Amino acid sequence: MGYSTSMAAALSGVTTGQLRDWRRNRERNRGGGPILRPAPTPGPALYSFEDVLALRAFARLGRGVPLRRIREAFTALEDPGPAAWPSRPVQLSAFSLVADGDAVVLARSCQVAGPRARRRRTVLTTVAGVLGEFTPRAGVVVPHLLRPRFHVTVDPGTQSGLPVIAGTRVPFDAVADLVDDGVPPERITEHYPGVSAEAARDATSFARYVNSYRTPRAV
Repeated sequence: MGYSTSMAAALSGVTTGQLRDWRRNRERNRGGGPILRPAPTPGPALYSFEDVLALRAFARLGRGVPLRRIREAFTALEDPGPAAWPSRPVQLSAFSLVADGDAVVLARSCQVAGPRARRRRTVLTTVAGVLGEFTPRAGVVVPHLLRPRFHVTVDPGTQSGLPVIAGTRVPFDAVADLVDDGVPPERITEHYPGVSAEAARDATSFARYVNSYRTPRAV
């Protein structure tokens, strides 16, 4: 599984139009392949957790750093391993995105600031900063990636990283759909015993936020 275009946009702060353009191999003022190529699927495009991290970093840094290089940095992270590190926020937060000459790499803070640090290395942003809430443009607030709402969490080790009600495996949209269908938040426990009324309200709030990124052309 992966993130749909609208979910990837909502979690990263980029627009669905940007994602479409990048898939269509439109890199302004440059040649080469696609800026960001999502996982190949027979249906709609799906983006990985690493894609979302790269998109968030790009949205925070602006166009001064090429998205392709940021994505390569997240792909190349080897400690503690691509399959393990996303579900370990403490490990993830220990890294910084660093300009190393012409390359962009992820390095532990001690490697950047320690006595053996390379002189040409410049910290672009911390991964903790990439995870946190930020404002990519006027009127838009992108929530914390791992906790977009108090009662909604994102963990690549749970439901393939799709947002769920905190402490459960219940997808946020399953709860939001019930509320939209007329089930009062106070009665959500009749359908999902582990989901409180407050959690149902957070799920509905987050669903509305994600829906704000959906357009007729989004796939």
